[in-house]
Amino acid sequence: MSDFTEEKTKCPLCWPETWPRTNPAFRAHSRFVEKTIWAAWSFLHHEVTLLTSRNWIMSSNIPRSKRDGVPLSNPATRPSDPGVAVYFTFMNKPVTLACDKWLLVEDNIWAIGKHIEALRGQHRWGVGTLEQAFRGYMALPGIGQSSALKWWEVFGVAVNSSPEQVKEAYRILVKKHHPDRNGDPELFHRLQEAWRQFELDASAVSK
Repeated sequence: MSDFTEEKTKCPLCWPETWPRTNPAFRAHSRFVEKTIWAAWSFLHHEVTLLTSRNWIMSSNIPRSKRDGVPLSNPATRPSDPGVAVYFTFMNKPVTLACDKWLLVEDNIWAIGKHIEALRGQHRWGVGTLEQAFRGYMALPGIGQSSALKWWEVFGVAVNSSPEQVKEAYRILVKKHHPDRNGDPELFHRLQEAWRQFELDASAVSK
């Protein structure tokens, strides 16, 4: 099966369908130290590489170098949409991260890199695992592809996960995909159905 990143484009921006957009009127200047697009991309590349992720791409409206495909650090024109999306595979599961909160594309690139850095820190501190940290960003199956899936496949957990682990995965995903947070109603409904399936299985085991 082909890697899911093959369906994405490095340029133009391929924004994840279920990820809410920031209203352009609410975008702001960040407090990050000023940096070039190249510096931000290099930092992001470093952080993704530390995850031992393969076949990752960064998607934005920044033109790419024809020589090596790296974003141009000094493009002739700035894109009106500074959004950035990153797609990669972690533990054999597709992960998506995106940011368009900041006015400059390099700040959105840097923000995603810092987010990954923080998640890796949680793993080092021993509070949680990287799998738990990234669970909320792991892509759910596409609409129409989940009818035969079991609850553990929808939640992205092991079939022998503890009830606490299942509840935590459910909580993270519901928060991300809730319609009140501009989430996809179909994905939200899918999570609710998976949760009901889990409760039925748990009830049958306890009898």
